[in-house]
Amino acid sequence: MHIDELVEYGLSKPGTEETFPFDEVTLVIKVMGKMYLLIPTDQEEMRINLKCDPDRAVQLRESNESIIPGFHMNKKHWNTIILDGSLSNDFIKELIDHSYDLVVKSLTKKLKTELAALDES
Repeated sequence: MHIDELVEYGLSKPGTEETFPFDEVTLVIKVMGKMYLLIPTDQEEMRINLKCDPDRAVQLRESNESIIPGFHMNKKHWNTIILDGSLSNDFIKELIDHSYDLVVKSLTKKLKTELAALDES
């Protein structure tokens, strides 16, 4: 997947926004103000960081060379996905969906209510 496709897919979900909170090269897509997809735009080798269930994170790393512990992130909860063509676009989208769902699940009741209202409109 290319950056444009990643950003478009990430922003297609309810309650999302595109930000640059760390620097001018790390694009962060948030849901209701919480990070779920990080896209460093200055890397020669395309990579993204995604939140992941800790048990699933270990399984993914063991079965895919292009999935490693999250670079500059809590390695228990984040994976770095190296976009070298070895993973299908559908699988990458599934991992993005998983990250989004984990973050949504952790939102406060108030934010979940606000997100539900956005989703209905």
